[in-house]
Amino acid sequence: MILVTGATGNIGRELLRQLHADGLAPGVRALTRDAGRAGPVVPEGVAVVEGDPGRVETLEPALAGVRSLFLLAGVGADASILDAARSAGVEHVVLVSSITVGTHPHLGPARANAAVERRLRESGMAWTVLRPTQFASNTLWWAESVREESLVRVPYAETGLPTVHPADIASVARAALTGPGHRGQTYSLTGPERITPRQQAGELGRVLGREVACVGIGREEAYGPLAAMMGAEVADSVLDLMGGDVNDALLAVRDTVAQVTGSPARPYRRWAEENADAFR
Repeated sequence: MILVTGATGNIGRELLRQLHADGLAPGVRALTRDAGRAGPVVPEGVAVVEGDPGRVETLEPALAGVRSLFLLAGVGADASILDAARSAGVEHVVLVSSITVGTHPHLGPARANAAVERRLRESGMAWTVLRPTQFASNTLWWAESVREESLVRVPYAETGLPTVHPADIASVARAALTGPGHRGQTYSLTGPERITPRQQAGELGRVLGREVACVGIGREEAYGPLAAMMGAEVADSVLDLMGGDVNDALLAVRDTVAQVTGSPARPYRRWAEENADAFR
């Protein structure tokens, strides 16, 4: 039995779709805080189980009989979840961490992810760690301004990062959960090319059939809304990673997705085509 946390999120939803396509739905559970909300997006045959990752005592029924766990770091009480998984007899955990554990270990969020990775490695369970870079889906932050103004306001508009499609993270997770040779591996995941926010706005304009302007703003102007949404420390870290403190390791394009899955990583333009309705 495979338990997928974050079942309604960008990665979890796609992972469930892929496991269903493989005919594995009867052996998969989707964890959600609200089964009613998850029902419409969970594939037929996948069992929906309720539980709150922030309250580990609610996860006991979901973990019963589970042998493999897909876990997103930072969505709950990670250390307690790992302890509960080990106690329930889980054999293998696929953890989504962050590439910043390697590229920016001094940042607070990276230290937190590193601590979860360490806890997993010391747990006695088999493990696979995925370290993705910036998600293509982060541009959903722009959806309202694109819909209402055909405009994106963003800092570091000319800094190109190898943005990764969440479906590629899901594809690597699927391989790790269902195939041999991935236990004890740490995979850094990127898209196939660097792309700047200005180029992303251009791709959105292409799929929408109208110009989407990109206006560069300063770090201070960008900081306020980000801090209100995610807190001061995380906002500072995000701005560093968007362009304030990039380095060669963060900018590197890696072919890990192709090596693990046998298919090339999806470019941002594909994500824009698949998610155009969110910007209309």
